[in-house]
Amino acid sequence: MPGGPAETASFLSRNAVDALPEGDLERKLERARAERRPLRVKLGIDPTAPDIHLGHVVVLQKLREFQDAGQTVVLIIGDYTARVGDPSGQSQLRPMLTGDEIERNAATYQEQAFAVIDRERTEVRRNGEWLDMSMEDLLRLVRTVTIARVLERDDFQHRIEAGRPISMLELLYPVLQGYDSVAVGADVELGGTDQKFNLLFARDVQQAYGQEPQAIMTMPILPGTDGDRRMSKSYGNYIAITDAPEEMFGKVMSVPDGAMDTYYELLLLEQRDPSTAAVESKRALARRLVTRFHGEAATQAAEAQFDRVHKEHRPPEEIEQVTLSAELISNGSVHVPALVAEHFGTSRSEARRLLEQGAIRLDGEPLSAEALDLPVSELDGAVLQVGRRKFRRIVASA
Repeated sequence: MPGGPAETASFLSRNAVDALPEGDLERKLERARAERRPLRVKLGIDPTAPDIHLGHVVVLQKLREFQDAGQTVVLIIGDYTARVGDPSGQSQLRPMLTGDEIERNAATYQEQAFAVIDRERTEVRRNGEWLDMSMEDLLRLVRTVTIARVLERDDFQHRIEAGRPISMLELLYPVLQGYDSVAVGADVELGGTDQKFNLLFARDVQQAYGQEPQAIMTMPILPGTDGDRRMSKSYGNYIAITDAPEEMFGKVMSVPDGAMDTYYELLLLEQRDPSTAAVESKRALARRLVTRFHGEAATQAAEAQFDRVHKEHRPPEEIEQVTLSAELISNGSVHVPALVAEHFGTSRSEARRLLEQGAIRLDGEPLSAEALDLPVSELDGAVLQVGRRKFRRIVASA
């Protein structure tokens, strides 16, 4: 890691999209060195889903670089802002999560983040610590901003032009996120490019409270497994860092060839060798990612299973066995969408759609769209496959 403020700032900013205001990170590093203290580098994550995916890893890797440069990372779990819902990139109001959902997600988010950043050099906070405020404090906060300033964000402008409603909760979101920076005394805040407005807005809130405004850094957005839209749980195009090794390997191999350069640059922090065939680059990427999160032995097993299923067109050697529950059986038959929903983690409507696409197989043979109900005798002992990588061996209850 380079030693001087100028060299350190240049290194930390090298693959960022924005490092604003220009030169501010170097100035803050110089001042922090003179004051013999680390910078406080903030990242806020709203626990709106139970898993961190590779898209989050892009920003978490940058946080780790700040840690390795001797700075303090402040990871804010947005247990209160998750109740509001970030409007960034949204065309409509997000559904409101329950407190229990947020708590479950928050617990897993925190632990999963430590697969990338250093636990010992991370200050973990929940913004419920300060956002569970009195009405007097809330009114003082909202007086620091104007509606005109909040409505400058592109997401809101697009929705106004399209005649789509904007909730007061959504207007409040950047104000609350900005106050997070006040509460933790952030010197720097990181986020994806979709967070640029929120990060800059926090500077306004800090100034209103008499703090020196933070520098901001935005990182590129990782495309999902479709190679098009941003990686997101809501789009179903994500690779969770907790995905089983064989699932992670298979998902990486499903990424379009055209996205390989971006994946190498954002996840491996290196350029892909253009002389290597895309499929081999993809396989090398899958190996490295699975090894990173699961270890070498799991990687070897995952690759062997991938080849068995996709090159040799055989089912995996080890298949999870599931038992038909009494609730699934009616008059000696089983409703296939209900079976898929119970044992493959999808909805019944999604299962019907997969049937229509020929994406559900029984002992290797595609089921027809009309195969909504099958006899127990036909299912007992058979291997049910959903999609390309999910297999279950079905057994009748004793």
